[in-house]
Amino acid sequence: MAMDNFLEEVATRRSRGMETVMYLLANVMMVVFAVLAMMYLMTLQSALSQGATVVQILLGVILPMAVTAGAAVLLFLYRDRLRTEYEYTFTNGQMDFAQVFNNKKRKNLGTMNVKNVEALGLVNSGSFNRYINMPGIKRSNWFVNRDAQLFYFYFSKDQQKRIIIIEASDEMIALIKRYAAQGAYQVN
Repeated sequence: MAMDNFLEEVATRRSRGMETVMYLLANVMMVVFAVLAMMYLMTLQSALSQGATVVQILLGVILPMAVTAGAAVLLFLYRDRLRTEYEYTFTNGQMDFAQVFNNKKRKNLGTMNVKNVEALGLVNSGSFNRYINMPGIKRSNWFVNRDAQLFYFYFSKDQQKRIIIIEASDEMIALIKRYAAQGAYQVN
């Protein structure tokens, strides 16, 4: 019985200091905006009891309350996106891609059979420039470190030209090359 060729990699940000600061700041600001919204709500009750005009209540209380509450909700919903990772899984010529937010939420990005890829190679090769500059190409950047070893896949699906760029180790690239169609791996 033949063994499966399986490799899973996770692309994480190398320097996580700024990412951590931004995440903590988002949490603090979320609480601050929520407290401000509650304070505006209490101000609304006193403004109503003191006979403020509708315009004063709308502009002075309801609008700021809506803005601060909205900001708190948006920060709550999107703060996990500050900690984004990409996961690549290779199994016998099949690549699965996923985006992971704060090690909690997972979004499947798609699956691809490496045999069906028209061209692939390193982003710093001459062949990448030929494909990325094609008119009408849809580009997917599924990496977090710009200075990493970036690898691309070029293919057409439903009359749409696409290019996917990932961070791949030498071991992952060797497996991909082994299963790619002849002539698909390009250097220049």
